Amino acid sequence: MVFVVSLLVTVVALAAWRTGRAAAGRGYEAGRRAGSAVALAVALVAAVVALSQFLTVIPAGHVGVVDLFGSVSPTSLKSGINFRNPLARIVEMSIKTQEIKETMDVPSREGLTVQLEISALFHLNPDRAPEVYRTIGPNYVEIILQPQFRSVARGVTAGYEARALYTSEREVLARLILADLQKLVEPRGITVESTPLRQVSLPRGLTQAIEEKLRAEQESQRMEFVLLKEKQEAERKRIEAQGIADFQNIVTKGISEPLLRWKGIEATEKIANSQNAKVIIIGAGKDGLPLILDTK
Repeated sequence: MVFVVSLLVTVVALAAWRTGRAAAGRGYEAGRRAGSAVALAVALVAAVVALSQFLTVIPAGHVGVVDLFGSVSPTSLKSGINFRNPLARIVEMSIKTQEIKETMDVPSREGLTVQLEISALFHLNPDRAPEVYRTIGPNYVEIILQPQFRSVARGVTAGYEARALYTSEREVLARLILADLQKLVEPRGITVESTPLRQVSLPRGLTQAIEEKLRAEQESQRMEFVLLKEKQEAERKRIEAQGIADFQNIVTKGISEPLLRWKGIEATEKIANSQNAKVIIIGAGKDGLPLILDTK
């Protein structure tokens, strides 16, 4: 539209300029000359505006969809300066990562209602932008993504207990929601990057019950660890006692009565040679070993 208006203004202004110039040539007043100069200036400005319509600038993170009287070009314009048909309309569509947030009441397998706050990170496939514009329109998020997102989230959570949303299984749910959503919207030109679960609000009584159950499970696991540790300690003591018994058995077998008597005689000789005062009674002890009485 701007191109057509600028072109018409240029033509009219040039016609006025030529008329004024012809009148000035026949000796008409100076006012005609001034009018022709103004017409020439207007024609130049309108011509510049018309020529500028052959160029368009697409911002970073966007693509341009060319719509010529309802006929959409299969090729989109990339970011930067592009040549264009001045009669076509350029529709800019963002290909940046965007986020939608949903807070919804979802059912669980037990039939409970859980409030779930979840996000979806997505972007438009730049190569499919003309197709998305032609088949859906620029408001594809409201028409395709949001309804499918809500439906998938409710469908996935309905197959799990509410406890799963409150434990580490929530990551499994997030991956399932992402996979199901990708199957539905990626064929339409929308790429889903992730679907993180932001917040889960369970009924108050259910939250307390889940926390108590988790504490009981943790206590049970702790007791299992304690029992295992005690069994290992008992096994260690049994092995240690067996080792001591084996040692004593070996030592006992190596000690005989003659050896003990010989060791006693050696000890008596050493004591007799000692400078300490003592009384030694030979043969008075059991098995004939001496008795040693200290005189101090």
